[in-house]
Amino acid sequence: MGVAKPLLHKMLLANSGKRIHTVSDTCGIAMTGFVPDGRQVVNRGRDEATNYKETYGQAISPKILSDRCATFVHYFTLHGSLRPFGATSVIGGYDEETKEHSLYMVEPNGVAFSYYACAAGKGRQPAKTELEKLELHKTPISTEDAVKQIVRIIHMLHDSSKDKPFELELSWICEASGWKHTGVPQDKQKAAVEWAKEQLEEEEDEDESEDEEDGDDMEE
Repeated sequence: MGVAKPLLHKMLLANSGKRIHTVSDTCGIAMTGFVPDGRQVVNRGRDEATNYKETYGQAISPKILSDRCATFVHYFTLHGSLRPFGATSVIGGYDEETKEHSLYMVEPNGVAFSYYACAAGKGRQPAKTELEKLELHKTPISTEDAVKQIVRIIHMLHDSSKDKPFELELSWICEASGWKHTGVPQDKQKAAVEWAKEQLEEEEDEDESEDEEDGDDMEE
């Protein structure tokens, strides 16, 4: 999972105001939108994970966690004395029983769906377009390649002339992390950022070359 967190002030310490949280050993939640609302979903997710572990003696699966968080969020849409949540949550996790990993998105209306890849927040539509180009439903990619693609898409959507500087938050659940939800190591993040910038520069050069060729054809 990856989040571009805007740096609202130069004096803020790095890693303050986290947007990706661990709710159990095998599940994590990334949030976008109204941060305080997102924290409530994270806290609820942690309570559900703890209660499930105490009741059944095993880690909660991503599907059950997403269903319970979605029910909690949906409840706030049913009563006039409450307001709906202003945050979207993305849940990634590993099911120790089925040995499978999965990704869910809980929307503010309490609907939860499972995805090969998903995007939320500002710029979600162009991000979805880029994710669809990867055709993950046909050909899965490695976790390290997934990290690179997430970083590439985030940098591609960032307009340095309009948008504020941002800090990347990345997490994964894979064999390299022992199937636990952890942050992506800094060396992997750095390598992914370098790769992403190189790819974007190459794509920009290709676009400029195509524009020049189109211009030459029009002159002829």
